[in-house]
Amino acid sequence: MKPLFVLLLVYVALLAFGGHTTFDKGNIFAGNIAMSVMLLFTAIGHFKFKTSMAAMIPLFIPKKVEIVLFTGVLEILFAIGLSIDSTRYYTGIALIIFYIAILPANIYAAKHRINYEDLHKPGPGPKYLWFRVPFQLFLIAWVWYFSIR
Repeated sequence: MKPLFVLLLVYVALLAFGGHTTFDKGNIFAGNIAMSVMLLFTAIGHFKFKTSMAAMIPLFIPKKVEIVLFTGVLEILFAIGLSIDSTRYYTGIALIIFYIAILPANIYAAKHRINYEDLHKPGPGPKYLWFRVPFQLFLIAWVWYFSIR
């Protein structure tokens, strides 16, 4: 839920205040910068909650903490790539693939009630998917609209 608020808040702020600045570049710029800020926000979680997030990865996959750290770095690179006009299109394609690839970890975490912020507390369980799956589709649509089309 927090990433959604970050995404929308930054987007609305850029649209509302961008016209009063010299760097206003319109809707597409605002959409990509908002996604970049959200990605930087979520990347922080990959480093802060790496052990709990590693539990979201199915048991048969090795090097869970390393995968969490790597995906955090990827999110930072995606944020940078979306901010550069010449790399935005390909970054958008890679980000959509990334969002599709991480969905199974979110389903696994919901099924096993894993709390990605605190491993010692139960997560919301399968009801979390009623938010997460539509949110994932929303993120994919956002990236497609602002970065690829």
